[in-house]
Amino acid sequence: MASPLQRIVVLTGAGISKESGLDTFRDADGIWSKVSLEEVATPEGFRQNPPKVQGFYNARRRQLQDPSVRPNAAHEALGRLERAFARGNGSDLLLVTQNIDDLHERGGAGRVLHMHGELLRARCLACETDSSWIADIETGSSCPACGTAGQLRPHVVWFGEMPMEMERIYGALAACDLFVSIGTSGNVYPAAGFVAEARQAGARTLELNLEPSEGATFFAEARYGPASQLVPAWVEEVLAETGLTA
Repeated sequence: MASPLQRIVVLTGAGISKESGLDTFRDADGIWSKVSLEEVATPEGFRQNPPKVQGFYNARRRQLQDPSVRPNAAHEALGRLERAFARGNGSDLLLVTQNIDDLHERGGAGRVLHMHGELLRARCLACETDSSWIADIETGSSCPACGTAGQLRPHVVWFGEMPMEMERIYGALAACDLFVSIGTSGNVYPAAGFVAEARQAGARTLELNLEPSEGATFFAEARYGPASQLVPAWVEEVLAETGLTA
């Protein structure tokens, strides 16, 4: 008999990348405890002081490309699961991340939905095109698409802006059999509300986190510990349940 588990939505947050050496935002010693989010992560902050905002993201972009920052076992396990579901007959896995790093892709995932944008891309305010960008964004940097200078910004979603691909995400939540939240704080909307959407659709819900999130009580099942241990173990369970092979 075919497994009823065919459609999974996975949401990941900063906790999955912390073991790879990247700072989280909302921990006690996280990024927002060291810098004002209003100054570096809002459209208003960018308009008031573009060099400061560019400098903040330039530093993070350089950190992401440091050889010491590598995908961990959790990223790699999700990459295996995505590939297995891609080969399955009628199965589907949507991997949604709040993270702006590329560790899921480097861990082997090929179809990652970055709802908060991507650090290694730049967006042009003149033509609205986003392009691959691994260097610092300077004041006079030119857009690869239209050539306009001085109009590039990080391709990330700031506070007060709408996350990307929301229609696609809500469509997947309405049709999924299982929703899994990994390494998220549970206090940033709209992502914090995804578990309620999945529950309303009748999906199973699971939280994998270092500690209970603010929305932990909304999940039917929860497991706590390092993502690099919990996620590979869970992936093996799913592969066994579905009969898919990585």
